[in-house]
Amino acid sequence: MDITHAALAALNIAFTTAFNERLTGVETTYGRIAMTVRSTTRNQAYPKLSELGPMREWVGERFIERLETDGFVIRNRKFEKTVAVQVDDISDDQVGIYAPIISDMGQTAAELPDDLVWEMLEKGFTTEHYDGQMFFDTDHPVLDKDGNEQSVSNFQGGAGAAWYLIDDTRVIKPVIFQDREAAKITAKTSLTDDNVFERDEFLWGAKRRAAAGFGAWQLIYASRQPLTPENYAAARAAMIGATGHRGRKLNLKPKLLVVSASNEGAARNILLNERDDAGATNTWRNTAELHVEGRLTL
Repeated sequence: MDITHAALAALNIAFTTAFNERLTGVETTYGRIAMTVRSTTRNQAYPKLSELGPMREWVGERFIERLETDGFVIRNRKFEKTVAVQVDDISDDQVGIYAPIISDMGQTAAELPDDLVWEMLEKGFTTEHYDGQMFFDTDHPVLDKDGNEQSVSNFQGGAGAAWYLIDDTRVIKPVIFQDREAAKITAKTSLTDDNVFERDEFLWGAKRRAAAGFGAWQLIYASRQPLTPENYAAARAAMIGATGHRGRKLNLKPKLLVVSASNEGAARNILLNERDDAGATNTWRNTAELHVEGRLTL
């Protein structure tokens, strides 16, 4: 290939197309547990997500739920992936070698939300949320109907492989994916660029700005106890019976069970088998959808 401006322009179009096609064609999983928030600033402030619950009968004046705007802040992060291609490889028509690499860049950019969200979920055992407790904790402070503080748990305890029951039916989710700047690819292929003059190579770089953070702890219940029918039943009962501020029933629906690969077998036994280990009808069959997430390590 003759290294001309027209040839390089055509190459950039081909690489950009390969990047964008893969960027939009990848199946992601983060949306199962995370709501996407479009961010317009470096730091995004969120209200405390405490006022979950039903409508109330209007007797007398309205009861105004004032969302505290200083609940928590999620700071956007910047990510990049850059590849160099030798000028001689382009000149020798070796473009076919690099097209799949550029396409893979599009895939990694598309999967960044998955990486951030599932990583955030595992940090919930050791990271505080807006109420001063760990995101998964036995002592989340909630006011009862008389205004007295009581503790609500979204953690069953234990030290084994983690599993999670989630109400994924609401717009608000347990995790937030904060999208500041969409992924895009930029080329440095001008014959006068320093990288060409000094290192005899062209550069293609992808950039994306985003972050993940915790959302509503009420919508997820975590356990590191063995995934048994008894522990699963206890977790469901805890979620279904949960109350929020002022004693309001949250009406939670634990419709999604998320596990790592180590708990897949136990989860399938609970949710998919027609019979339990004793041969009786499996009470918990199809009570939740199973999601096995390969990014989970705990």
